[in-house]
This record gives sequence, structure tokens and C-alpha cells, in this order.
Amino acid sequence: MAAGRARRLLGSLWIALLLGQPDPAGAAARSGSQSLLTGSLVRTFTPFYFLVEPMDVLSVRGASVIMNCSAYCETSPKIEWKKDGTFLNLVSDDRRQLLPDGSLLINSVVHSKHNKPDEGYYQCVATVESLGTIVSRTAKLTVAGLPRFTSQPESSSVYKGNSAILNCEVNVDLAPFVRWEQDRQPVFLDDRVFKLPSGALIISNATDLDGGLYRCIIESGGTPKYSDEAELKILPDPEVPQNLMFVRQPSSLTKVSGQSAVFPCVAVGFPTPYVRWTRNEEELTTEGYERFLLLAGGSLEISDVTEEDVGTYTCIADNGNETVEAQAELTVQVPPEFLKRPANIYAHESMDIVFECEVTGKPTPTVKWVKNGDMVIPSDYFKIVKEHNLQVLGLVKSDEGFYQCIAENDVGNAQAGAQLIILDLAPATTGPLPSAPRDVVATLVSTRFIRLTWRTPVSDPQGDNLTYSIFYTKEGINRERIENTSRAGETQVTIQNLMPETVYVFRVVAQNKHGPGESSVPLKVATQPEVQLPGPAPNIRAYASSPTSVTVTWETPLSGNGEIQNYKLYYMEKGQDTEQDVDVGGLSYTINGLKKYTEYSFRVVAYNKHGPGVSTQDVVVRTLSDVPSAPPQNLTVEVRNSKSIMLHWQPPPAGTHSGQITGYKIRYRKVSRKSDVTESIGGTQLFQLIEGLERGTEYSFRVAALTVNGTGPATDWISAETFESDLDETRVPEVPSSLHVRPLVTSIVVSWTPPENQNIVVRGYAIGYGIGSPHAQTIKVDYKQRYYTIENLDPSSHYVITLKAFNNVGEGIPLYESAVTRPHSVPDPSPMMPPVGVQASILSHDTIRITWADNSLPKNQKITDARYYTVRWKTNIPANTKYKTANATTLSYLVTGLKPNTLYEFSVMVTKGRRSSTWSMTAHGTTFELVPTSPPKDVTVVSKEGKPRTIIVNWQPPSEANGKITGYIIYYSTDVNAEIHDWVIEPVVGNRLTHQIQELTLDTPYYFKIQARNSKGMGPMSEAVQFRTPKAESSDKMPNDQASGSAGKGSRPVDVGPDYKPPLGGSNSPHGSPTSPLDSNMLLVIIVSVGVITIVIVVIVAIFCTRRTTSHQKKKRAACKSVNGSHKYKGNSKDVKPPDLWIHHERLELKPIDKSPDPNPIMTDTPIPRNSQDITPVDNSMDSNIHQRRNSYRGHESEDSMSTLAGRRGMRPKMMMPFDSQPPQPVISAHPIHSLDNPHHHFHSGSLASPTRSYHHHQVNPWPIGTSMSHSDRANSTESVRNTPSTDTMPASSSQTCADHQDPESTTGSYLANAQEEDSAQNLPTAHVRPSHPLKSFAVPAVPSAGSTYDPALPSTPLLTQQAPNHPVHSVKTASIGTLGRTRPPMPVVVPSAPDVQETTRMLEDSESNYEPDELTKEMAHLEGLMKDLNAITTA
Repeated sequence: MAAGRARRLLGSLWIALLLGQPDPAGAAARSGSQSLLTGSLVRTFTPFYFLVEPMDVLSVRGASVIMNCSAYCETSPKIEWKKDGTFLNLVSDDRRQLLPDGSLLINSVVHSKHNKPDEGYYQCVATVESLGTIVSRTAKLTVAGLPRFTSQPESSSVYKGNSAILNCEVNVDLAPFVRWEQDRQPVFLDDRVFKLPSGALIISNATDLDGGLYRCIIESGGTPKYSDEAELKILPDPEVPQNLMFVRQPSSLTKVSGQSAVFPCVAVGFPTPYVRWTRNEEELTTEGYERFLLLAGGSLEISDVTEEDVGTYTCIADNGNETVEAQAELTVQVPPEFLKRPANIYAHESMDIVFECEVTGKPTPTVKWVKNGDMVIPSDYFKIVKEHNLQVLGLVKSDEGFYQCIAENDVGNAQAGAQLIILDLAPATTGPLPSAPRDVVATLVSTRFIRLTWRTPVSDPQGDNLTYSIFYTKEGINRERIENTSRAGETQVTIQNLMPETVYVFRVVAQNKHGPGESSVPLKVATQPEVQLPGPAPNIRAYASSPTSVTVTWETPLSGNGEIQNYKLYYMEKGQDTEQDVDVGGLSYTINGLKKYTEYSFRVVAYNKHGPGVSTQDVVVRTLSDVPSAPPQNLTVEVRNSKSIMLHWQPPPAGTHSGQITGYKIRYRKVSRKSDVTESIGGTQLFQLIEGLERGTEYSFRVAALTVNGTGPATDWISAETFESDLDETRVPEVPSSLHVRPLVTSIVVSWTPPENQNIVVRGYAIGYGIGSPHAQTIKVDYKQRYYTIENLDPSSHYVITLKAFNNVGEGIPLYESAVTRPHSVPDPSPMMPPVGVQASILSHDTIRITWADNSLPKNQKITDARYYTVRWKTNIPANTKYKTANATTLSYLVTGLKPNTLYEFSVMVTKGRRSSTWSMTAHGTTFELVPTSPPKDVTVVSKEGKPRTIIVNWQPPSEANGKITGYIIYYSTDVNAEIHDWVIEPVVGNRLTHQIQELTLDTPYYFKIQARNSKGMGPMSEAVQFRTPKAESSDKMPNDQASGSAGKGSRPVDVGPDYKPPLGGSNSPHGSPTSPLDSNMLLVIIVSVGVITIVIVVIVAIFCTRRTTSHQKKKRAACKSVNGSHKYKGNSKDVKPPDLWIHHERLELKPIDKSPDPNPIMTDTPIPRNSQDITPVDNSMDSNIHQRRNSYRGHESEDSMSTLAGRRGMRPKMMMPFDSQPPQPVISAHPIHSLDNPHHHFHSGSLASPTRSYHHHQVNPWPIGTSMSHSDRANSTESVRNTPSTDTMPASSSQTCADHQDPESTTGSYLANAQEEDSAQNLPTAHVRPSHPLKSFAVPAVPSAGSTYDPALPSTPLLTQQAPNHPVHSVKTASIGTLGRTRPPMPVVVPSAPDVQETTRMLEDSESNYEPDELTKEMAHLEGLMKDLNAITTA
């Protein structure tokens, strides 16, 4: 079918070629083209248009409204109406009905505050069956609101002859319905009494009859609404002058062309003022102008405004004594108008056509296209080109119909349409037709073009007289486009403007003089994929929006290759070689600050995550012209004779013309009569002879340059006086009659009298002066001048002065004089002393108080004179920041508006009269931090390669961090609408910008948010980012993990729902069968046995500590109990602050701890148990710590640390972040340094809960004991742990004396080393105790060695290595006071009592109270031996 259609098309094209039309595609765009009519079944265009279109209507409630509409066609069209884009059902509507001519009648308009069914935009739609549809312009129906007064008349008085104004402001749509009454009788309006468009009443030239009570009435169809009554009193003329003042000034107006504009201007005073107007500083003459009317009282009315009326209008009131002025701007908007309407087009199928449409208006209209009443959506085949034109590619029969160009701006809309007819093709002439071309191949395939070659048909092997047409389309699209070979016999063609990575179907048809032949076999070719960069932004357009700005618009690239991140707009002044650029987030941008009437080129480059894409072509636009921005230069006047003066000038400086200078406007007036101004407009010449002047009269002149936009600024007035009579200028002037000099210190005043012969023209005087010679410098002055002061001379110097009169013939005879300037006696003011002691006191995140002292003041520093101080400040980030300054009259200044967490430098100087000091020495101050005010940005979530259950969250720091970022919190959930406290929380400590979350559910959408924190608190959350986990795990992991018989890391049962819980110790085989119950029971027995043994060992340790505790230590125990920041404070003991010391056990160095000034400790890594269920009370303090830690939330994580959302649904820990808590007390901490010869420092699962296991305290452990980890996983965990140390989650005991309940996790402080060599390398966080935590130590002191003296103030507790089942025992080398070396005596450390009681310590006391020393005597002998063994192990 397509081949047949192509054959018919080619037959038509062949006839067209015979008729001398070589470009059928171009011919198709011309209406009535002879080439298309010939050989085609001709159809004529059908006239179809609107006779009447609806217009905007203002109505009132209850009234009837008719929206007019009438359309013409040979066949009577069907008329329908749309309101706000939706068709109205008029059949069942009792209030709205369609009139016979197509108009819409609305009876009894309905309008209330909450029900406005009739107000809106209406559009008339005309349809003719089998022909098409057209739509009218849209018309707005506005219903006046309920009558209300925004201001009411007020009683006032006015002098007889003056003007009065009575306000009555109503909402704008009701202003036409306002009328006035005086003493309850209607006020008749005339030239003297008139109403402003706003409703106010102006009475000019007031008489006694104007006095009375006034009120205004709104009559909008319902009950009239009356304002308050106001009394107007008429006063007799005052005997003394009254101040001139405005009672109503003009306000700026924006009007649509054709409307009327009224500038009210009412001034009162005595004598009665006279009002006149200027426009753009030019006198506005209302006489003789029909459109400009000066209303009584001085108001100005402009009827039928046009764009030429735009400008600044100034109302000038003058009563002879004083003058007042008021200004207002007039802006004119223009509805859209068509400069070029679309034309009817004939075309054939597969051709390309363009409907042209040019519009103008102000503001610049937007254009959209409608086909048969439906909006045309731009696509690959329907494109908007050259701003407003519609291009249709590869025509098909269904494209036939009526196309309308609809232009719209803020003040109106308009439509213009055209018809497209797709011609049917006539059969080809008789004769042999060529067969199909052979061997069609694509010899060159690129991303956006393909080159095709073929062999001639079998029927015509030579093929010299054959031409070829290539039909091509996207695969699956029925729109074929056509490309013709450029000359006969050519067997190759290049198809341009294709899309990358797209399959196209090509076929070639040969044609001879008889018509087109057979089509070749279709050839499918795919264009090359483009580099993953964006293509060029289509439809880039630039238009000048003002004389100094250009707006550039474009569309999203068709081949974005991913999300477009931003665009870069490049622009350059024509003729320059430096290109500027600006980053743009949207699809348009307005560049301001350009030069007026200057050409600029613009181009756009799109950016995606891979970088910049293909640049668009340059578009060139010239900014609009404007009035010149500078006056002409060097205006000079030369008196020619008694009746004429010659003016000379130079054009305005280059760059200030703002357009093409079209002429110059010369204004001149008599100096004695400033109001009588004469204008003379000349051409572009730079001189003008003003003739016809009066003798002996002084005139003032000024010149302004003109462009098409208007008049630029004028020069200053310059004066010249015509001669009394026409004097002689055939010879030089005579010598001046006298010359007098009066020397001063640095100047000489020269005065003179003109030559005695007054009949010779004198055009000026030349004064020469210099030390010893008058020829050093020369000054020329006007002929009217009689004195001059020579400035900038040296004191005590001898100057020679000469004076000569000159005219156009030359200079006359000089007159000489000499003078000696006076000696310099006034000393220069000495500089003042700069302020001293400048200090910067930081008050808040944006405020710093600067104080200083002034040594030039008395001791009490009291300021009694008029001196003032200048404070300047700046920050060095960025480096080019400029100073800001402020003045102060006291010895301090409050600098506000600073940036948080920024270092500023300040300096001060003092000024007194003409004396100033230098800048003082600088003071520096850093503003306090503030919570981040913007969220982290660029949040991305990606799946980890090979681990479908693991995702990696990446982000960038917030742009407004307002301080050092100390961490981030990641919230994630499967429900984006869940309350935020129901989201799972992942803290990230430090400034890391990436984090891993593991053990997520497969094929599940997750939502992620991130917020940053600094020392001041949490910032805002980022927008939620969605990520769906993959559907299946990687194939290389599942068999191995499942075969191992564990449900540990990397393995997971078949997804049977979030509530499924596997049996304890069991795992699913690859086939889903569980392990035997015997294995499960055995594992359960082992776990229970390990727990019992652990409890027994801990109880023994507690008993031993109880026995060793002296009575003196028991008294001090209450003071040893430390508190965590999350526990409640108990007791009333005073806070005792121990010294800030860091005890290095092996080197016995005391180091000061870096104590942050931050008042809010960071506690986000330790959420607090919210109820009793979160803490499992046991009889042993060691287990209490362990259980409490297991229910605590992790503070730090390695990159492979795991979080399971499915397992966390059961218990959602709430994050408690006490940012307002008190700062932690300084502590003494022990920091172990491990020797390098023992790399195997390791944690044991029995003494340290893993992050995942601690979270699943009441659930099945997803990492059963005995699970082995791959080397790669261990390497990752080792590296991550080494890079990101984890923080302990519980405080240690307050001092060494409380070590009997010390956190076992704190007994190891090293990072994992050589984890690859460990057989059991669980992914455990490393213990790392921050010095800011209250009273926490790294190591448990060991039992003192034999021979060391025992200090009761420093008791030791044996190190208990708690071993997990199936884990080998690894010795941990620790350092403690008293065991550092055989030759070193123990170092006594006295630690003050901690302020409060810790809950775990209280529980320890409860457990200790259950055991008496007498009952445990039998255990002591055994423990003595045990302690010696432990001591030997720890000291080895």
C-alpha cells in the first residue's frame, strides 16, 4: 500500500519536474503551486472563518449577558461553546442557551463568594462535518463583586477658587457603577466637577454653591450601597499666602492601547496655583491635541493611548510664590496582532510543509497551534520553528484540516487560521517504468546521518536519465519522509537529521520520464548510539526584552541520555572574543545588564552526569534601542551678530548612543523668560545657526540627541548674549583698558575691563600665566566675564600674567601684570591617633560587637566633640571579598548580618573634622556555628555490585552547613508517607559522604532522606529519594552461602513475606527444606551453656571485687558512679570538675584533652532505651552493660555494617538527641599503645555485640555463631573499621576504683589488624572512646604484679576475657596503671567524685548486697590462683 502511494506521489513529482519545478517539497509550501495542481485531482480551499468573535464582558449579578459569535462557511457550521476549556452542555441548561446566530445568552448571571459558575473564559467552536473545526479567541466574563468601599469621603474645607477632592475608592470592577449626591441630590458632572476612574470626585474652582453634604452610591443592579456623608466647607480667600501642596498626586498607570488614562493632580494653596504638565521633561502642550485634555483643576486625560504615549509625566503646580512637582509613569500594553497570517497550503503525502505566523504585542505574545480545534503537541513530526512557525514532516492523509495560530499575552489573544489540503495523485502516463533499484546498502552509518548507495535498476542498466526518491521512516511509524537525489543518474544520497540509536526503514524508487517505478526492498538500518551526553537543545530562541536585557529560551534535548542536570548559557558581544557564561536550571533565562542597541550571540549547552553535551548553533540578537543615555559633548556658542548665534557640539560619548542618532533637538529661551522655550530639531549635523534673535538679549541654549525611541538627556544650559549692534570683526580687538591682580596664598584673582573701542567684536579673553613667564599656561573665558581666579599656584612665587582680547580674526595686543603669591602660614592638619585595643566579642552566629579605646580622649573616654569612628570588616572567604564599613559615634559597634562560623577581621579609624587616623590594628572573630539551613544535596542511591541486598547511599554536604559537619543521619522506609519517627535511622559520624546499608529486602522500593548535623543541631531533611532493590541475588553467592548451612551474611531464604521468621539456628536449603531438628536443638544447648558460663564468671568477678573493696572505698562509691548524657540526674551532690588530663599508660604523659567549646555534646549515636522492656535487668553488672548495649543503637558503622529493615519493623528505636544538655565533664582516660609485635588484637563476640545482633535482641540472629566470612568481606570490613572507628555506646566507670563494673567493650581500643588471617572475623565495630564522653577509660587495670606495693586508692580488677562458643581465645594486651613495668612504681591518681549516680552502678550495688563475704570464703582460695594466672597472662 505504501509502495502504491509512493508510486502515485512520484508520478506527480515527475510531472512537476517536466513543468520546470525541480523542488516539489519547497513547492508544496506555496499555496496554489502549479506543480501540485498539475497531475493531481484538484480540490479548492473552502472559506471557513469567524464573522464575529466573543469579546471580554463586565457584568453584574442578575443581569443577562450575550457572548457574540458567528461563523461563515458554505455549509452551515455547528456552533458549540467552551468555558474554561470544557464544552458546555446547553441542552439541559435552563439559564444558558444558544442563539440562532451562534451567540451564547446567559440569563440572570449567578455570582457569590463561594459560587461563581458564570465567571470565566469562553470560547466559540465552529465545526463543519468532513471539513474541520475552528476555534475563536477566548473572551473573559467578569462579574462585578459585592459592592464595598475601600475608602469613604471625609469632611474637609477648601478656599474659594481652589480644588477639592472627595475620595470614594471601590473595587475596580465596580468603579463604573459609582455616582455622587450632594445634599441627597444627584451631582451633575461637567468640565468643572468630574469623577475619576477610581470613583473619587474632583471639584475645581470651588464656589459657595459647592458646600454641602456629599456621599457616593454604588448601583450595580441590586440594592444601592451608600457611603458615609462628608461635609465640604467653602472658606473665603485668606489674606496671607498659604503653602502650596498636593491633595492628590498622579500615580503610575498601566493601560492597554486604545484605553483612556487619567492622571489626577490636585494642588491647593493661596494664591490659587496654576498646573501644567511635562512628558519626559518636555513641555506638554494640550492645545491643538485632541487626545490630550487638561481637566479642570489640573488633571490630565489621555484618550486612546498608544505606545508613543509611554513615558514619565510630571505635574507642576505653580502659584507665583513656590513650585511643587509630582511624577508618574505611563506604561502601555498592546494585545497580540498578526504581522503575517498562516496561508492555505496544497501538499502531497510524505512532503514537509511549514505554516508561517508572525505576531507582535507587548508583552511579547506566546504562540500555540491548534489543528481542527485540538492543541498541536510538538513531536518529531510537528515542530515549532523560527519561534512561531509550525513545521509538519512526512505528511499523511489525516493531517488535512484547519490549522490555527493562537497568540496570547497578558492583555488579550487573537487567532488566525489556514487550511491544509492533501492532494490525491493522478495516475502516471503510459510507458515503460523502471524496475526496482538493486543492492540498496548503507555505506556510512553515524549517529545522526546515514549514507545510502544502490545500483541502477535491471530495466535501465545505464541509468543516466533516472532520478531517485528515497522514502524513510522510523520503524513502527507510518509517516514516510522523502529525500530526492540532486541530479539525474546519481546513485547515492545522505539522509540528515536522524536520531541516534534508532532503527529506520529505507526504500528507493527510481523514476523516468513516464513516472516512478517499483520500490526497492525495505532496508532497516540502526543509527549509532551517541556518547552518553545530551544532544543540542532544540528551538533555541533569543529576543530582546528591553534595551539592556535579552531573554533566551530553548527546549529539552530530544536525546538527553539521562536526566539533564543543568544548562550553561554562553553569550558574547559581537566583535569581542571573550565569551561569558551563566548556569541555568530551567529552559529560559533573561540576561540583564547588557549594552543598549548592541548585537550579542547566544548558545546553550546541556549538562548531564557525564558532562557537557552538544552546543546549539549561535543565535544573534540586538538589544533594543533606547533614548541616548548621555548628552552631547562640548557644546559651544558663538555670537555671530546682533540677531544670530552659532552652536557647535560633539555627539554623545561612544557607547551611550543606545541606538542610531537620528538628529539633535535644540532648545533655547531668553534668560529673562525661562518659561518661553523654543525648540528646533535639526539633522545629524553637529552645528546649528540660530537666527532671528533679538538685539542685546541673553539667550540660554541646550542640545539633546534623538533616536527613534525619543530624546536623550540634554546638556546644561549655556548662555550667550547677542550684540547690541552689528560690530566690526575685520580686525583683532584692541588692548583691554585695565588689568588688576590680587594675589592669595595658592591663587591669584584677575579682573579687567574691556577695550575702550566698543565697535570691534570681542569674543573672549585669553589669560596667560606662569612663574617668570606668562606663556606656561593659557585660559580662555567668555567675552562677558570680567574676572577670573587662577587656582593651584605655589605659595611665595612670582607669577607673570597677561590678558588679551580675541575674536575670529585673532588675538589683540596683550596687557601684562605680575604678582607674588603669599607665603603659606596655615599648617596641614596632623593625622589623628588610630584607635587602640580593638576587640571582637562574638555574640551569636551573625553578630559581633566591636569595642575599642581612643588615646586622644580623656581618661574617662568620654566623647565631647563631633568625632566619629569608622568600622570596617571583611572575611577572607572568598579571597576577593570587599570591605564593608559603618560609622559609629561611640566606642563600640554591633556588626550584624554576618555569616555563621566565619572568621572576620575588623579595624577602626577615627575622623574629626578634616583629620583622620590610619586604620587600627585588626581584631579577628569567628561567628558561632548555626544549625545547617539547607539539606545535603545530590543524594543518590545505587546497588552494590554483586550484593543485591546492599545499597550505597552517596550525597554531598549541604551548601549552607553553617559549621563543621559532625555527622549525618540517614532515614529510610518503605512507606514514603510514614511519620518520620517510624523511619529507620542510620547515623553517620564525621564528614563521610557515603554509607552502606545491607540486608535489605529484595525487589522492594525504599525511600531515603538525609539530614546533616553540626555542633548546633540538625539541619533540614533532603527530599525523599526512591530506590528499588533488585529482584534476585547474584548467582555466584547464593549456592555457596546456602550450602554452608547458615542464614548469615549474604544468604537469605526465599522471600515469603516480611513477617516470616526462620527457626532458631536453622536455614533454608536451596530447595527450601529446613535442617534437622537435632542440629537446631544442639545449637540451642550450646548457646544456653555459653550464657550460663558467662554469668557464673561475671558473678565470681563481682564477688571478688566486693571482697577487695575496703570500707573507705564503700563510702566513696556513691561519688564514683558516672552518668551517661541520656540518664536522669539523681542526688544533689555538687559538680566537681576533674582536670582535663589524658593519661598515657605506657609513657605516663599527662596531655590536655582537646575540649570542644561546643555546649551541645553529640549524642546521636546513643539512643536511650525508652521503657523497661528495652533493658533486661540481670544480677550482674557486666551483663547489664552488655544487654543494655545490645539494645542501643549503633553510633558508627563500617562500610559493610548491616541493617535489616525487615527485621527492624518489630522494634523502631527512637533517636533521642539531647542537644540542649550540659557539656560533659572532663575525664581521665587511659589510652593503650599496643606493641607492633602482636598484630592479633581482636574482639570476641561474647564480650562485644555486633551491630546487627544487638539490634535483633528479641529476634533470630541473622549471623549465627560459626558463620565464616569470605576474605573479600573481611578485607572490606577491616578497611572500613580502620578508616571509621566506632564509638562505644555505654560509659565506663567513673574512675579506676569503679572498674569492677567496667564496660568490657572498653577493654580493647585497637583497630582490627590482619583480619584476613583470622578464622572467625565477624564484622564488629572497633571500640573507640571519645575523650568528650564522661568518665570513660579504655583498659581494665590488671592485678598488680608481685613485688609492687598495693595502693588502696588504686584497686585493680582482673581482666576477664569472656569467650564465645566456637571462638578461639585471643589474648588482648592492655596497659594499666601499676603494671607498666617492673621497675616503675605505680602512679597514684586521685580522681574527684562524679556528680551523679549511674543506674548500672546502682544495680551493681543491689547485686553485691546479695552476697556476704563470710558466705564466699571458700571461693577466695580458688580466685587467688585464678588471679595470678590472669595477671601472668596480661603482663606477658
